[in-house]
Amino acid sequence: MSNSRIKGIHRLSVAERIAELRRLGWIDAADAELLLQGKHVLSPAAADKIIENVVAVYALPFAIAANFVINGRDTIVPMVVEEPSIVAATSNAARLARRSGGFTVECPESLLAGQVHVAGIVDVEKALSQLQQATPELLKLANAVHPRLAERGGGVRDIEIRRLDVANAKTVIAVHFLVDTSDAMGANLVNTICESVAPKVAELCGGQVALRILSNLADRALVTARVRYRLDDLATGDFDAATVRDGIVLASDIAVADPYRAATHNKGIMNGIDAIAIATGNDWRAIEAGAHAFAAATGRYLPLATWSVDDNGDLVGEIRIPLKVGIVGGTVAANSAAAVAIRMTGVESASELAELMAAAGLAQNFSALRALATHGIQDGHMRLHARSVASSANVPAALFDELVDELVAGGDIKIGKAREILAAKQQSWAAADPMPGTAAGKIILLGEHAVVYGKHALALPIRNAVSAGVTKSDGRAMISIPDWGISQAIGEDDCGVAAVVAVILTKLEIKESRYSIRLRSALPRAMGLGSSAALAVAIVRAFDAELDLGLDDARINAIAFECEKLAHGTPSGIDNTIATYGEPMLFSHAESLQIERLTLAEPPPIIIAYSHTPGITKEQVAKVRALRDRLGQHVDALFDEIDALSLAGAAALTKSDYEVLGELMNICQGLLNAIGVSTAELEGMVNIARAAGAAGAKLTGAGGGGSIVALCPNRVTEVSNAFQAAGFETLQLAN
Repeated sequence: MSNSRIKGIHRLSVAERIAELRRLGWIDAADAELLLQGKHVLSPAAADKIIENVVAVYALPFAIAANFVINGRDTIVPMVVEEPSIVAATSNAARLARRSGGFTVECPESLLAGQVHVAGIVDVEKALSQLQQATPELLKLANAVHPRLAERGGGVRDIEIRRLDVANAKTVIAVHFLVDTSDAMGANLVNTICESVAPKVAELCGGQVALRILSNLADRALVTARVRYRLDDLATGDFDAATVRDGIVLASDIAVADPYRAATHNKGIMNGIDAIAIATGNDWRAIEAGAHAFAAATGRYLPLATWSVDDNGDLVGEIRIPLKVGIVGGTVAANSAAAVAIRMTGVESASELAELMAAAGLAQNFSALRALATHGIQDGHMRLHARSVASSANVPAALFDELVDELVAGGDIKIGKAREILAAKQQSWAAADPMPGTAAGKIILLGEHAVVYGKHALALPIRNAVSAGVTKSDGRAMISIPDWGISQAIGEDDCGVAAVVAVILTKLEIKESRYSIRLRSALPRAMGLGSSAALAVAIVRAFDAELDLGLDDARINAIAFECEKLAHGTPSGIDNTIATYGEPMLFSHAESLQIERLTLAEPPPIIIAYSHTPGITKEQVAKVRALRDRLGQHVDALFDEIDALSLAGAAALTKSDYEVLGELMNICQGLLNAIGVSTAELEGMVNIARAAGAAGAKLTGAGGGGSIVALCPNRVTEVSNAFQAAGFETLQLAN
């Protein structure tokens, strides 16, 4: 059984979360690819077949809540919702519940009522009698409407007859057909049953059909979920456990007595349930209608979940709610994202999905009441808002939580303030821990992949992107990269740096390996920005400074090139060369290394945007090599064209002719797409940049993920804002 406990999931990138779900077995390789490449997103053409008058597709965040145990089984909860705090709160409540066994849920039956209302009845008593006598006939007639439903284990199970006294002293008879819809929500098939049998019902009553449609008050599909939170687990911050417990119980009692409070209490429950309903393609409006109708069924609007104290002093919660949902048919069939979400949960029936929803609703209710009983609801909202702002400001992992704390404490939660705090912290950090080894990252404006085959590439440095320091260690040698969340013994390395360090020690003829290495990186990993080469150069320079080796740039570059072979197999040499020299250049190694250093009149107006998918250079280089082996001269012709673009681009860049340079970049993107290294996500990002006014935009690096680079004369702010609005982190090139 897969484990739903995923520690530190909020610190992972989108791609890393997907990889973790894949590793743990919650999704398979195909679904991982769908999510990574954005292929699960509903297209406008597909949407046009679902509803009428479609003009676009409106997107919402698709997230997961981890940590759930339901009836002894771990499960991942997919949630589509735009309100901050819901996913985090639900996950945290599930994490606490794990300690006492998780949630127990039961759903004894799952029937949907189809209603036929008959009016204009002359003899009501006779009509009621006729209906009672004809019940077997009506059941047979109703089940004949969908014969395959019975084959799937469903069908019409029973008939209920109700007399309704309506306005103006009129009487209406309601006949309910209680249908087991199997794993479908069943609205359409129940409506069909109602319409098919309505004439017979009216004939038996001696009246006319008034209505024939399902009821969304699914009180024959009641789900009950229970959870126990141990008293010792309830303390938080300055609040002791008993205070938290008693505050939650009091809030529950107030909801029982006050319908104004009960409405908000239940809204919090539906925050969790609706998010799962949307993710799995279920009708959240029907679920909402049924839930609130059930809450008011006694004549008073009551809370759907209540909390009490058991004999051990622990907090006990229970929710009872109607949930008629489906895992087949309808939107599930039309929307691949819904199908992915259902597969992700691991549920095998609609009843299991309903049980999952009830547990999530109870978890969300617990989190809301716990917040109200302690710091108040805004504290959590403000913290999550601050995390979002810090993320938009590209705050590195090592400073993230500390900076979020300062934003919340100061109350000025804005990107500008986050960047101001970050700059101060980085300056203080650098002063307190100077690192002598520095290296540049890189962006390739023109020439990807062709440069591997001796053609020219036009590249710019991201100066001082990585810095490193080494110290002799009395204990175990450690590698620390706080910006990447790495701190571990080099001998236990799982981040790929150990092999790089081994090469460096060998090349420098350093016999003693007990050196600890500290690194700071402004570059994300595997984003096509030369992070591996920059790390190697920075580490070599750190050893040079520590041991006074007297290395020149040529020697440093040569060692870094050997390290690059580990990461990329057959590197072109451009990454390590840019990392070492840190200057704009036109680069090639047709017969020997050729570097034409470029003098620029001004820093070019460049925005770098990171995709949600890592780019693995070795894989993409091998992919292009295989294409070249198959198509030979056709691919070489493309490389010749890319070479010409790089040469023309260098001339345009030195003259600050950004219009021409942008056009050359756009052409190059088309050629890179032709050799198969672009992706749907990268193409979408390129379109975002161009639509916001970029003169040119293309992938940078090996592709298959990674980053794009946009040339934005007089449009830097507009392009940056467009990326931020679309959910992509950015970096502005400053040289």
